[in-house]
Amino acid sequence: MKIYFIGQKGIPAVGGGVENYVDNLAVRLAQHGHDVFVYTRWKYSDRRSKIYKGVNLINLPSLSTKNLDAISHTFLATLHLLFQKVDIIHYHSIGPSSLLWLPKIFKRSTLIVATFQSQCYFHQKWSHFAQIYLRLGEYILCTFADTIIVPSKILQKRCLHLYGKQAVCIPNGVTITPAPKIFDSSLTKWNLKNNAYILAVSRLIRHKGIHYLIKAYQATDTDKKLVIVGDGSYTDAYVRDLKKLAKDNKNIIFTGNQFGSNLRNLYSNAYAFVQSSESEGFSIALLEAMSYGLPIIASDIKENQEVLGRAAFFFKNKQTFDLVKVLHYVLSHPTQAHNQGQKALQLVKKKYDWDKLVNEIEEIYVNAHEIKKNNLIKRKHHFGLSTAINNKL
Repeated sequence: MKIYFIGQKGIPAVGGGVENYVDNLAVRLAQHGHDVFVYTRWKYSDRRSKIYKGVNLINLPSLSTKNLDAISHTFLATLHLLFQKVDIIHYHSIGPSSLLWLPKIFKRSTLIVATFQSQCYFHQKWSHFAQIYLRLGEYILCTFADTIIVPSKILQKRCLHLYGKQAVCIPNGVTITPAPKIFDSSLTKWNLKNNAYILAVSRLIRHKGIHYLIKAYQATDTDKKLVIVGDGSYTDAYVRDLKKLAKDNKNIIFTGNQFGSNLRNLYSNAYAFVQSSESEGFSIALLEAMSYGLPIIASDIKENQEVLGRAAFFFKNKQTFDLVKVLHYVLSHPTQAHNQGQKALQLVKKKYDWDKLVNEIEEIYVNAHEIKKNNLIKRKHHFGLSTAINNKL
């Protein structure tokens, strides 16, 4: 089948859960023999790249501003695919999905799939107008997509109760690879040692709660460092606030965005991982930390509890004092921390391995495509029969 992906910045993954999701799914579908096409944005991808691990890349420009980057690129990508031979169009996130009505009208035989990743209108970086538009995108996604995929039961219930649509719940995944804790010399650039730092991997956006983590860390008596991996996303003011909050503490290290071996080494050698978000969709960074067997400290929001079950140390959302208590416990009880990390590793192997999840999504594609094709045949047959009867009359 010819499968087109729309909504991501690009692949290889350039940061963000959507990009990671598309990277893992698209590459595996290509390995299964499908013709896979991924739209990429000039700002985030090499314009000269046409193939990535068997996936076809279609490079298009965008209006590179906070509010227009995604939607302008999605508009151009949608126009482009209207003139292509397509079996399946897969939109990602509610913003880009606001335009899926176009192929719904003009490519009626094509299966339109949309993944409702998160309620991103809650993200504090968006203006009031942008939040309204994102809610419109949610409505369009849940109303007009042929098949809806959600990563959590929370979003599945929302689709059913608010829109009367049955969404398929398939969690986000992670690539499971052996990750022995062997110190890598590449970490010397940050003066880091094995098992001697706490790790957070996140976009530096206010709802990710990194300010709670910094305050809690500063109130915790430890010689372990705090390493914050990630950068802002049109949130320069918040990034400045975080660095001011850190007060030039040499034990609080901002590495910026890290990928590939650098990121793997940071996960492999950490003592514990903290996810302090006020709200989430389905955190890829959380799954990655679980796959390395790290003890997980996470805010007790429903999304985190659904992913982690009992394989984590939870603190009360937005409560810095409670996070201090949990940090102290994890740091002073290394055996218990290690055991929880192993629980998280076994859980991620059982439920969140991409090699298993891709088969579920592929099955959804095949079944939904067949159903749509059969429905079109029935409608054509019904229309032809009605026309014949009218002609006789």
